[in-house]
Amino acid sequence: MIKVAKFGGSSVADAEQFKKVKQIVQSDPARKFIVVSAAGRRNPADNKITDLLYLVCAHLQYHVDEIPLLEDVKQRFVSIAHELNLKYPIEEKFNEFENNIKNYSPEYIVSRGEYFTGQLLAEYLGLSFVDAAEVIRFHRSGTVSKTKTLHNIHELAKKTGPFLLPGFYGATPDKEIRLFDRGGGDITGSLVARAIGVDLYENWTDVSGFLSADPRIVDNPRPILRITFDEMRELSYMGASVLHEESIFPVREVGIPIVIKNTNDPFAPGTIISDDPMNASMEHLITGIAGKKNFLSVNVKKNHMSTAVGTVRKVLSIFELYGVSVEHIPTGIDSFGIVVHASDVHDCLYDIVGDIQDEVQPDEVKVVDKFALVSIVGRNISRHVGTSGRIFTALGRAGINIRLIMQNSEEISIIVGVDDSDFENAIRTIYNAFANELVEDEASDER
Repeated sequence: MIKVAKFGGSSVADAEQFKKVKQIVQSDPARKFIVVSAAGRRNPADNKITDLLYLVCAHLQYHVDEIPLLEDVKQRFVSIAHELNLKYPIEEKFNEFENNIKNYSPEYIVSRGEYFTGQLLAEYLGLSFVDAAEVIRFHRSGTVSKTKTLHNIHELAKKTGPFLLPGFYGATPDKEIRLFDRGGGDITGSLVARAIGVDLYENWTDVSGFLSADPRIVDNPRPILRITFDEMRELSYMGASVLHEESIFPVREVGIPIVIKNTNDPFAPGTIISDDPMNASMEHLITGIAGKKNFLSVNVKKNHMSTAVGTVRKVLSIFELYGVSVEHIPTGIDSFGIVVHASDVHDCLYDIVGDIQDEVQPDEVKVVDKFALVSIVGRNISRHVGTSGRIFTALGRAGINIRLIMQNSEEISIIVGVDDSDFENAIRTIYNAFANELVEDEASDER
């Protein structure tokens, strides 16, 4: 078996965390390829190295002295190197970087968090260091060249064997550094896993996988031991984010499972993300519950709209004109709603309503705001009769008014809209109704 292990910033925040990473890597010889983020927070009051480097860029842009920030970053790295007796000349290399800071692009500056963390960890683990700029290839437009990147990594692995690669950045063909979105180190790990064709992609962080509900709302929610890629996407989109959601696509295409593990609790089972049934005989009816507040719906009513052509398209084109992403479109016979996040239309809502009135001459345009969306996600929902009714009954008994009902086209999620003020109570109510309910796994019958 061969594994890629990606360690997030919390896993390499200081020398003690480096030691945990080494124990994890050395405990399993299958962990041959390592991807690492920049050093993260050492405690809740601390700063991530990446955040400090972004702040350095802002100071440079507005002509504020950046040296104190750079000194803080340097001392973080020097401290790790000193405590672990590393030979990499981090102080000399960082001084060189600092002295030339005004000649570098913001992307290059920010990428040095991963670069220097990777140099230190590679020496500590006894692995070859590979600069991501040499293998992660971006188009000049800023998008990743997947084909070229996968080829580069595959050829590198054949030549060098095991290596350590910093995440989060790459380069264009003319060597200009480009960055992924925040959390993009997860994507780097996924690309390495895909290119090499490993058996498992491990993503090590500071939590033991996904939980079935937000622990800030539900006390001690049940851990999710297995989740499908589609379920993970649904929950992540609604805010239950442990892994960068774009990182699933490279490995899903070739059937490589992902496991989320906790560097601080390495023996915890974590969460497996896979479409493979993984020999599960009994599964929970509801995999997880997540949600977000502060949505609004622009409801459009027009008599005989069901026989007209293009009304919905015209309204959607107005939202597109203002650069507003549409979340959902609940429909009726002569009406439909456009659900968006309120913050996305904060400065243009009245203009949008006016344009709708001019473009489609509706009988009514009504804005309904201050509601939350709660997504109940589970791969077993579609084959278990009465789940929707039970959800609505539970909410009704709790005195929670349902303002919106939708179902995912793949039938793995049911979304209800409730007042913002009922958001937390709705999640607790649904969780308490379904938290521990098991159903027999259909795939186990086939086996």
